Amino acid sequence: MINLQNKIRVETSSSSMSDLVFLLLIFFMITSTLISPNALPLNLPQSSSDTRVKQDLTVYITFDEANLPAYHLQDANTLIQRDNLQAELLAALEGSARDAAIVVRADKDIPVEEIVYTLDAVNQINDADNENHAHKVSLATVGKE
Repeated sequence: MINLQNKIRVETSSSSMSDLVFLLLIFFMITSTLISPNALPLNLPQSSSDTRVKQDLTVYITFDEANLPAYHLQDANTLIQRDNLQAELLAALEGSARDAAIVVRADKDIPVEEIVYTLDAVNQINDADNENHAHKVSLATVGKE
């Protein structure tokens, strides 16, 4: 029998590929923590837990130049009057899921009355909706550090 000394091996080394994957994973983990979801400078209240919920719609409650509560949906550029909040919420929720999650990001110094007003607006939308929607509202806080 003839033995060939030059055998061709069909093998690939995957160590360099796994190093590359881990480097990319570390890169994206670090850069994702640098992304800030706040479009407005808010001083959120403190919380002892750190639970994250999905966000279909975000309502920001801050103070305007006259030191009165100001409402914003999704972006900081659109100011919503308090009387139009329910209509704007209804328009923003149109076409969303049956149980869309609404996150209220209120400044720490905002009176509780304004947060409750937002909760009432969502509850009125849920009650008046014939399709039996059950939108959920969460209050954004700053978790443990």
